[in-house]
Amino acid sequence: MSKLVTKITDRDVDFGQWYTDVVREADLVSYTSMKGSMVIRPYGYAIWENMQSILDQEFKKTGHQNVQMPMFIPESLLNVEKEHVEGFAPEVAWVTHGGKEELEERMCVRPTSEVLFCDHYKSIIKSYRDLPKLYNQWCTIVRWEKTTRPFLRSREILWQEGHTMHATKEEAREETLKMLHVYEDFQRNVLALPVIVGRKTEKEKFAGAEETYTLEAMMYDGVALQNGTSHFFGDHFAKAFKIQFLDENNELKTPYQTSWGVTTRMIGAIIMTHGDNHGLVLPPNIAPTKVVFIPIGTDEKVLNKVRELQKELPDSITSIIDDSKKSPGFKFADAEVKGIPIRVELGSRDLENDSVTLVRRDTLEKITVSLENAVSEIEKLLPVIQQDMYDRALKRRDSMIYEAGTYEELKESSKEKNGFYKINWCGDTSCENQIKEETGLKSRCIIENEEARGNCIVCGKKATTRLYVGKQY
Repeated sequence: MSKLVTKITDRDVDFGQWYTDVVREADLVSYTSMKGSMVIRPYGYAIWENMQSILDQEFKKTGHQNVQMPMFIPESLLNVEKEHVEGFAPEVAWVTHGGKEELEERMCVRPTSEVLFCDHYKSIIKSYRDLPKLYNQWCTIVRWEKTTRPFLRSREILWQEGHTMHATKEEAREETLKMLHVYEDFQRNVLALPVIVGRKTEKEKFAGAEETYTLEAMMYDGVALQNGTSHFFGDHFAKAFKIQFLDENNELKTPYQTSWGVTTRMIGAIIMTHGDNHGLVLPPNIAPTKVVFIPIGTDEKVLNKVRELQKELPDSITSIIDDSKKSPGFKFADAEVKGIPIRVELGSRDLENDSVTLVRRDTLEKITVSLENAVSEIEKLLPVIQQDMYDRALKRRDSMIYEAGTYEELKESSKEKNGFYKINWCGDTSCENQIKEETGLKSRCIIENEEARGNCIVCGKKATTRLYVGKQY
C-alpha cells in the first residue's frame, strides 16, 4: 500500500477522521485562515460544476429562469416576516460599517433570499398575466455555524435556491412537489443516493413555511444527512410583503410562494455514502473524470496505444492519461483516492498479448479484455458501476432501518446502533422534543405511506403518524 493511501484512517475505527482524511487526500478542499470557510479546490469544484450543470438543465426544462439577487439585506427588510427572521437570527452575520462610516441601518449577509425575492416580486407582480414567476439563483450564502466541517456545515455555503410565485395554492403545491422530485431523481440516478423523501414535522419545517419536504440520505455510519428541501410557503410571505395581483375578474388576490434548495452538502453525502478506506468513490454519472489511462513503463508504443484508446472514447466519457514520471503504484493509489470510476492499465506485456486491464473503482475488481473491445467494454461497464453503487447503498440503508415498538426499545437500541428508526407518534411536539433530549434522535420525516396503528411510543396516546427518527450531521 502506498504512502498516499495509508494517510486515510480506517472508516470503521474513526468515521469522522476518515471523512476529513478523504476530503484532504482527494484534494477536494483546503482550509483557510478564516475559520469555518474553505477553499474548494479544482477537483472538488469540478464535482460541484457537474451538479450545477445537470440540475440547471432540469430547472430550465421546467420553465425556470436564473436570476441574481443582492448579497446584503437591510435589517428592516429581514424583519418583515417575524417567524422567518427568528428562525435564522442565531446564524446571521451583520455588516455595521461601510468603509470608515457606521451604517444608518445594519445589513445582514444573506442567510437565504426569501425576503429579497419578495421585495422584488412586489415591484414586478401586478396582474395574473405576470404569474407564475419561476426564478432560480446560484449563489453563496453565509450562516455563522459554530461547528463546521467541509461540505457538511460551513459559514460560506455554495448553493442553489429556487423561489417561485403562483396564482393559486394548488399551483404552488404542485411546484413544491415537482421540484422535490427533480431533486429525488437527480440524487437517485446521478449521485446513486437512495434518499428517503417525506414531509417534515411542524417543529422541523423551515422558518416561515407552511409545509417543508425533505430528502434524507443515510451515510455509511447510519447517521442522517438532510440533502435538500422543498418548501410550500402558502401566502404568508406574500401577505407580509403586501404582494397582490389583479385576477381575471379584476379582483385583488394574494399569490402563493415556494422555495427549494440544495447545496455542496451533496458532495459530503457522496463521500460518506460511497467512499472507502482507499478514498473517494464517485458514481460515473457525476465524476469529472470517468476514466484514467495509466501507461506502465516508458515504451512509446504503449503510450501511443493509450492515446488511440482515449481518442476512441465518445465525448461523453471524460478521461485523462496519467503519463507522469511517478511509479505505477502511486498512480494507481492517486486514481483510487480521487474515486475515478475506471482505471485502464496497459504495459508492454499487455500490448504483446493484445489485452488491457480495466479496474473498477467501486469494487477494485480487475477485468482483462482485448484491446479491440476495450472501448466498448468501458461503455458497458460505466452504467453497471452506477447501478451497482446505488444498489449497495440501498441495501446498506435498508439494513439500518429499524422498527421501535416501545420507547425503551428505541432508547436502548439507538445506544448500540445508528440508523433510521420507525416509530408510532401522536403528533405532539413535546414527545418529539423528549425523544431528541433523551436519545439525541431528531425527526427526519413523516412516513406518508404507512398507517399509524397503536399508540405513541412516548406518551401512550393514540398514534396519528408514523415517523422516521435518527441522528443527523
